[in-house]
Amino acid sequence: MRQRPSYGFAPEQIPRYTGIAIALHWAMAIAIIGMLGVGLWMTELQTSPTKIEVYTWHKWTGLTILALAALRLVWRAYNAPPLYAESIPAWQLRVATLTHRAAYLLMFAMPLTGWLQNSAAGFPLTWFGLFKVPALVARDKAMFAFWQQAHELLAWALMALIALHVLAALKHHFVDRDDTLEAHPAGEASLTCICGSGSPPRVSASGINSRSLAG
Repeated sequence: MRQRPSYGFAPEQIPRYTGIAIALHWAMAIAIIGMLGVGLWMTELQTSPTKIEVYTWHKWTGLTILALAALRLVWRAYNAPPLYAESIPAWQLRVATLTHRAAYLLMFAMPLTGWLQNSAAGFPLTWFGLFKVPALVARDKAMFAFWQQAHELLAWALMALIALHVLAALKHHFVDRDDTLEAHPAGEASLTCICGSGSPPRVSASGINSRSLAG
């Protein structure tokens, strides 16, 4: 006796970030982590042509990160991020929202304070030697010391935030065993989207937005 074929629903697709968002995420992640490492190393160098060259590349890369941060923010404003699993507690989403906002703030603050530090020192600045970048402030020894310290403190804050980001992503994958890491580039959901007031949007196991059910 022939058996009737059984039919079922196709497996639900995990919402994912766009290719451009993922590319921006990884480009900035690699650049920022590299810059932090080089920044710790280059301050220990003795004055030499090598140190001057390293600092020059550090400045060029910092300006590039600033431009990428602006591009990423614009892209995110017009491309909504994926929804998040119902299994994630509301308090975690609220903490994640705050940390992600802090990450965006630092992505702008780090290169800007470096730019201000360079301006206060009176050094000329270009972008890869292609064009001149204007000074943001006049040469001032006291302001140079202020922006130098601010730049250093922000670097340590950014390193701490990156460590939190990685730990949160690993927790979602190995402890919670949810789809967060699969749906987002390098666990971006662990530092959730820039949202307005209230909890970020979620998706239930059936793929229905929990906010839409609430009206």
